[in-house]
Amino acid sequence: MTDLAMHDNFSGLALHPALRWQSEPAHWRIGTGGGGLSIEPDAGTDFWQRTHYGFEVDNGHFLYLNATGDFTLTTQVHFSPRHQYDQAGLMVRLSPSCWLKTSVEFEPDGPSRLGAVVTNGQYSDWSTQPVGDEVTALWFRIRTERSDCIVESSTDGVAWSQLRIAHLSERAAAPFVQCGLYACSPKAAGYKADFAFLDFAPR
Repeated sequence: MTDLAMHDNFSGLALHPALRWQSEPAHWRIGTGGGGLSIEPDAGTDFWQRTHYGFEVDNGHFLYLNATGDFTLTTQVHFSPRHQYDQAGLMVRLSPSCWLKTSVEFEPDGPSRLGAVVTNGQYSDWSTQPVGDEVTALWFRIRTERSDCIVESSTDGVAWSQLRIAHLSERAAAPFVQCGLYACSPKAAGYKADFAFLDFAPR
């Protein structure tokens, strides 16, 4: 549990002691080239609950810390997708039934999808906007205000665009929330995501 600021550029020999894995990937490393966290998601990994597609999957890779109050969570991710729906970004999570994730999900036959998935009551929704294949890196930021999350993205880490304002129904009654980085490869292995840093700032 932490209410202390944390900035980790993954340049050391080990992860920050506040961080832990849910569904640790078989292939990941830190500190290469002076810093950064590289994740190669296992095949068949995803976070999704029921809506439209019908399936329930909760086995994506999630590197998180536990927080109690409001916070701002920020990262930059470089992505090299291979298969449909390859994705990596930020996640805020209360339980398998209540969470939010934001990323670019790869579409091989058209523009990829920049957006957010919000899950309440074990039903997911997905808001998206097209992003061109020339975009291979983005900053993501989530700011929490009690039970609500403001989700933003940026191409330079300076000018931010709002993607979503969402409510997480379990937050008010929960003693803490999990927040951090995530990556998934729903279709097949081969995707690589490089996170430059993770910044956690209590508010």
